[in-house]
Amino acid sequence: MSHAILDLHTPVPISQAPLWVNALPCRITAGFPSPAEDHVVQRVDLMAQLMRHPQATYLLRVRGESMIEAGIFDNDVVMVDRAITPRSGQVVVAVVDGDFVCKTLYQRGGRIKLKAANPTFADITPKDGQTLEIWGVVIAAIKQFRV
Repeated sequence: MSHAILDLHTPVPISQAPLWVNALPCRITAGFPSPAEDHVVQRVDLMAQLMRHPQATYLLRVRGESMIEAGIFDNDVVMVDRAITPRSGQVVVAVVDGDFVCKTLYQRGGRIKLKAANPTFADITPKDGQTLEIWGVVIAAIKQFRV
């Protein structure tokens, strides 16, 4: 990953070029190890695995901790697909009064709310005069661990 991708302040379109990585055809357990298997390395296009609409997919870096119960933490990068029609219950990127936010979309009976996934953060309920646009649907979160 290049340094430019690490400094995401605005949406960055994703290249349509394949991103090949090595993959082992097995699952790993988070508990006890499984018996050893013969591991055969396969080549997998990571972008084809993650994206359905490459021309409409962007990366954005998350700032803040309002989505930690959804598995999205401060400094994670989210992959956002603008071609997916947003539905209630999906994690979305919205633009509220010109600012990007990442929240869970809640729609019921014509009402709309952007819910935080952390009880210490308030939900966003649009008020009169406030602008809100559902910008795209979050399809993946990418996090880096210290190495």
